[in-house]
Amino acid sequence: MPYYNDEIFHTLALTRLGFFHIAEMRLLLDKAGSAKALFDFRADIRQILPECNMNIVNAFRNCDEALRRAEVELQFIEKHRIKCFTINDADYPQRLAECDDAPLVLFYLGSADLNKRHTVSVVGTRRCSVYGKDVTERFIGELKELCPDTLVVSGLAYGIDGAAHKKALQEGLETVGVLAHGLDTLYPAAHRNMAKKMVGQGGLLTEYFQQTRADRMNFLRRNRIVAGLTDATVIIESAYKGGSLSTARIANEYNRDVFAVPGRIGDQYSEGCNTLIAKNKAQIFINALDFVQAMGWNSEQTLQKARNEGIQTSLFPSLSPEEQRIVNVLKSNNDLQINTLSVQSQTPIAQLSSLLFDLEMEGIVKALPGGIYHLVGL
Repeated sequence: MPYYNDEIFHTLALTRLGFFHIAEMRLLLDKAGSAKALFDFRADIRQILPECNMNIVNAFRNCDEALRRAEVELQFIEKHRIKCFTINDADYPQRLAECDDAPLVLFYLGSADLNKRHTVSVVGTRRCSVYGKDVTERFIGELKELCPDTLVVSGLAYGIDGAAHKKALQEGLETVGVLAHGLDTLYPAAHRNMAKKMVGQGGLLTEYFQQTRADRMNFLRRNRIVAGLTDATVIIESAYKGGSLSTARIANEYNRDVFAVPGRIGDQYSEGCNTLIAKNKAQIFINALDFVQAMGWNSEQTLQKARNEGIQTSLFPSLSPEEQRIVNVLKSNNDLQINTLSVQSQTPIAQLSSLLFDLEMEGIVKALPGGIYHLVGL
């Protein structure tokens, strides 16, 4: 008895035929009622849709290779117990199904419910700064406190994506990585161990068959899934023409909420976010509390409690007056060289070095090259 049914087999073949004509294939699928019914009319598909594109008509007439490739893929997913969701399945992510260009089929290795009540995409540049990484970690840490059932979605890339997945795993949040290739490989390979953890605490999702290379165009197509899976997309850092901006554009087209983290004017990897905000393509992101409130994700009672207690208080626990003075200086003007910090905090260098060491051990500050100190979370 095969693990998957005929409908999945024929949807796999349909995907091979209409990979670049998804919207029209969905229209055909709706009219026929099933993928199998479409193949019953493959000799003249215009019996179902008279105005059907001639390229698709010819594709159905010459579908032997698509059917053969579907059989190979079916054997692969059965062997590896990969979940296969077709567009009309109950387990298919319903937010994504609302999008005209949603994949006809998705391959999934994971445990998370893709239809969770709270889902957010967190994306950004592969070349993130310390600032970007800090904001990512702080946002997800705060989300855990406010909405512990949130599903965090990203693209498993270096930089912001990887930081988002890693922090979600640390906080016990489920996290899903959307891939630009098949489930027979993993890119980047450096994230393999993290990906294995994600399978048990989230998952890996793709529209691509096995033996699909991670080409540039695949990453751009992947971005529509990242945007479509969730109610909101948060852009942490992006260059003026960064790939994350395509995710923001698609999310806007899907009428989803978009947030962007502001950065200093002139910073290369903040230009994209600043432009989104300036052109009203994204709401300004301040913190998780404002984000949750904007999304209407939590009860007013919980939000008020967070406001009263101060969600950020745990970042700076039990500081001595001297340590608090250093933190206050860095809050006003972050990333200071130790000599400048000594002057502004009115702390002798010898004492300051000792205090900074203690703050670094507590994870409150980070030492950067050149004797510069950075306050985590700013």
